Amino acid sequence: MLQQLDTFVGPEVNWFALSPMLTLLGGALVLMLAGALTPTWPKGLYAFATATIAGAAGVLAMVQWDDITDNGTTTLVGGAIAYDTLSMFLTITICIGVILVSMISDEYLRGTPNDGPEVYALYLVAAIGGIVMASANDLIVLFLGLETLSLALYVLAASNRRSSESAESGIKYFVLGGFASAFFLYGIALVYGATGSTNISEMVAALQNGVDPFGNESLALAGIALLIVGLGFKVAAVPFHVWAPDVYQGAPTPVTALMASVGKAAAFAAMLRVLVIALPFYRDDWRPIIWTLALVTLLVGSILAVVQNNVKRMLAYSSISHAGFILVGVEAAAHGAGDADPGPGMPAVVLYLILYSVLVIGSFAVVTVVSRNSGGDTSLDSFKGLARRRPMLALAFTVFLLAQAGVPFTSGFIAKFGVIQAAVEVDSYAIAIIAMVAAVVAAFLYLRIMITMWTADPADGAEPLVIPFSVGLAIVAAVAFTLIVGIIPGWLIDAADTVTAYAR
Repeated sequence: MLQQLDTFVGPEVNWFALSPMLTLLGGALVLMLAGALTPTWPKGLYAFATATIAGAAGVLAMVQWDDITDNGTTTLVGGAIAYDTLSMFLTITICIGVILVSMISDEYLRGTPNDGPEVYALYLVAAIGGIVMASANDLIVLFLGLETLSLALYVLAASNRRSSESAESGIKYFVLGGFASAFFLYGIALVYGATGSTNISEMVAALQNGVDPFGNESLALAGIALLIVGLGFKVAAVPFHVWAPDVYQGAPTPVTALMASVGKAAAFAAMLRVLVIALPFYRDDWRPIIWTLALVTLLVGSILAVVQNNVKRMLAYSSISHAGFILVGVEAAAHGAGDADPGPGMPAVVLYLILYSVLVIGSFAVVTVVSRNSGGDTSLDSFKGLARRRPMLALAFTVFLLAQAGVPFTSGFIAKFGVIQAAVEVDSYAIAIIAMVAAVVAAFLYLRIMITMWTADPADGAEPLVIPFSVGLAIVAAVAFTLIVGIIPGWLIDAADTVTAYAR
């Protein structure tokens, strides 16, 4: 045993390449330590520190993006982490999400038992988990990232100790998330049994000569099915969506924004890594499953969203519908999985993720303002007459809703057009048509909220809305991004097109 220890050589670690994750980790630890050893910080400083840490990690990811485009992709830490433009693009997406969520959290937490560094540290921990999922080149590492993200979100969902709904959402998310993680882990075990490795590069190499190198094709297919179940829960795809409406409604609104943006981006990043990159030789087996999930998710999410009367619940079902659109992109990516030219599917997915993340955080920022001034009420009635009480806030929410509906000259149109175009280019005409029909159905939901804001009279005795500076700044930034990308999308589309050069 001593001789074995003497000959052990650890993997070489490129610390700078890991700097975005290390920055977030160091920031989370400093926040917790400094928060425990110092008096309560001045108003807004916790949020400012968190946004600064996430911004620094995002800038480092941009620097590394430039390094990757110059020197090519590689793997890190003994092949466990992928160092490619796909991981950097999603790292930037996650960091943007944390920045905006931190900005809308400060005033929401003021005067509550959670007014401290703990929630912000959990934001950073969730971001670390998401980045690990986006960068994992090993299924075990991916699972560790998944659990890091999930545990942070479980605690955050139940973090409002004054609300029984928050506690209920946390326990629902925890119990159902535990089942999903078990499915995912069992799927990893079966795929390992079929391929002889959990490392994605080694799995691809083992499958190069055929999809059944060890005579265990049925084992691999069972593993893929279980992996899809676990990932389907994380992306809130029908029929694994049952947790989303209750958890979104009961969780604190900034946490809901984090789940809908960072959580969804990380989950779809994992889906791309597992299916498109690790298992391209089984694409004819798993692609019909993704096609079916996209179909039912589009229809169920769009139709059930229309009949809701709570805006947070409406946005939850809207998020399910958007997951269906992203699955259309994943299905398109399946057609070129493993090919020298992967096609437009993967760029369309990552583009949708960054655009939707900003949209949904901006939407929940408006909900945060309205609910904060209405005793926590997020029903549709609380938005009556919003245009007369705060016309600029109503205008901003209208921009977000129009973008989610896919109206031209907004980022939402670019996102939906991208995934539908990707489906058409690979001849998936049926799912492209269904996606367009679902977009029309979902538009009624957004129109219903807009009519309530602009035509209904405010409730009697409604108090003037107060918009905190940091929340207003986040809303303005999200509106500007939504409109700029909608009008001048080329620069972001070009950036998304580079993600097909992933580490193999």
